[in-house]
Amino acid sequence: MRTYEVMTIWRPDLAETDVRAQVAEMEELLRSKGAEITSSDFWGKRRFAYEIDHLTEGFYAVIEFRGEGQAVEELDRGLSLSDRVLRHKVMRQD
Repeated sequence: MRTYEVMTIWRPDLAETDVRAQVAEMEELLRSKGAEITSSDFWGKRRFAYEIDHLTEGFYAVIEFRGEGQAVEELDRGLSLSDRVLRHKVMRQD
């Protein structure tokens, strides 16, 4: 199993409780695919250095986990299709 980190930026017009619920769903998806969550950090609403889709702020969340590539592919696909996510990045840790 490899160690990964996923950072997501969620739309600022969502309620904070909705974003936290979405992050919890991401964690549950990873667990269902056999991944182990090592840490989960919700940064809250932050301003961007530059505009993204004409927005100047968004909710940030970071999850570190250990898992297989199949879990990463499923997570990446789900985040890519979500209208609530402005940006996401999955990185493999060394």
